[in-house]
Amino acid sequence: MENVVLIIHLILALGLIAVVLMQRSEGGGLGMGGGGGGAATGRPAATALGKVTWILGIGFTITSITLTIIAAQNASGTSVIDQLGITPPAQNAPADDLVPPGSDLLPPTADDDAPLVPSAD
Repeated sequence: MENVVLIIHLILALGLIAVVLMQRSEGGGLGMGGGGGGAATGRPAATALGKVTWILGIGFTITSITLTIIAAQNASGTSVIDQLGITPPAQNAPADDLVPPGSDLLPPTADDDAPLVPSAD
């Protein structure tokens, strides 16, 4: 089922790209090109390509949502690493190697003569 919806989705995507590229430019995109109009003018007449664009766009949205639902249903509660059967390196290392000693985590004392800022030697 997922493969059928995915193939339909890809066909709709390619069709949507083709239909949008076939449409005549209205001008004014990114401030380039001629042509009047804009937000103040009336709504242009719906062309056949405009209607096909709407239909393909709605179909593309529906198949996107369908693929999302199918993927969520097929998802398992485990991660990819769990499915491979490989344990992460942190689980193999002894606990003593994971945490540095407490003295390394403390700020320098007032008696310490080391500079707080590294110097460019």
